[in-house]
Amino acid sequence: MRAIVMREFGGPDVLRLEDAPEPTPRAGHALVEVTLAGVNYADVHVRGDTYLAPVDLPYIPGNEVVGTLDGRRVVGLTRGGGYAERALLHRRVTWDVPDAVSDGQAVALALQGNSAWHLLFTALRLTKGETVVVPAAAGGVGTLAVQLAARAGAKVIGLAGSAAKRQLALELGAHAVVDSTAEDLTERILDAAGGPVETALEMTGGATFARTLAALAPRGRLAVYGFAGGELADVSTRELMERSLTVSGFWLPQLYGDRTALPTSMRALFDAVADGSLTTLTGATYALGEAAQAHHDLAARTPTGKLALDVTR
Repeated sequence: MRAIVMREFGGPDVLRLEDAPEPTPRAGHALVEVTLAGVNYADVHVRGDTYLAPVDLPYIPGNEVVGTLDGRRVVGLTRGGGYAERALLHRRVTWDVPDAVSDGQAVALALQGNSAWHLLFTALRLTKGETVVVPAAAGGVGTLAVQLAARAGAKVIGLAGSAAKRQLALELGAHAVVDSTAEDLTERILDAAGGPVETALEMTGGATFARTLAALAPRGRLAVYGFAGGELADVSTRELMERSLTVSGFWLPQLYGDRTALPTSMRALFDAVADGSLTTLTGATYALGEAAQAHHDLAARTPTGKLALDVTR
């Protein structure tokens, strides 16, 4: 089968199209004919050997796919192996795609949709009337988080690095937007929110983490789900205690074995897309052999919406 194979860690050029062996059957898994493979920041970390779960080479990246199984359209989560014509999906993280949801919509929901939902409602426990800061508000997770938070009655402050992306966040339901690259980010968040915020998401790391944390109100909550800037952040326990702050980490694979968490969020996401209350933004779709270009574009933060590989091309 055709697949993108990594034989070394490094830049996008380590992603090479090859003929690879078929996946080895495993208990509880089914072989899916892949149509679309989602492209995510997790894949960038895998490629650079900075992912939370180390991988052995050679390796086929890709953690979410849409495809067909016994004539049914399905979407599911993998632990690698998604950038290929066929992939193994565990039954617990495989869902039939409703007729009202397209393949392009479905591929945006498995990893990024579930992440957005559980970041807001499991990690942050966001409630109506609270203010939440959403980073990368024009990206895959961000565009969904903005909408889900606004639908839940929260006041959303979207962060984005360009005027066009900030405008998109406003159109999706953000109440205010802030330039994420500003050195006075804390002050801009406070000004946009009308004061300290109750909750925030963070996925950049480094100075952006510190500036977002500084914008939290006493007893505020921050959920961390990445470090796209490449720099980890240290947390001062003194600062946490002085303002009774809560900082939590979030990694979606920790929910893969939960029998209720992901089925609950997938039903909510499918229903919201089907009734038109949640919009998935389709970004660029690349041929399978263009995986390196997809990673280059994602790392440059130029795209908006969901990036995917069309495995049939």
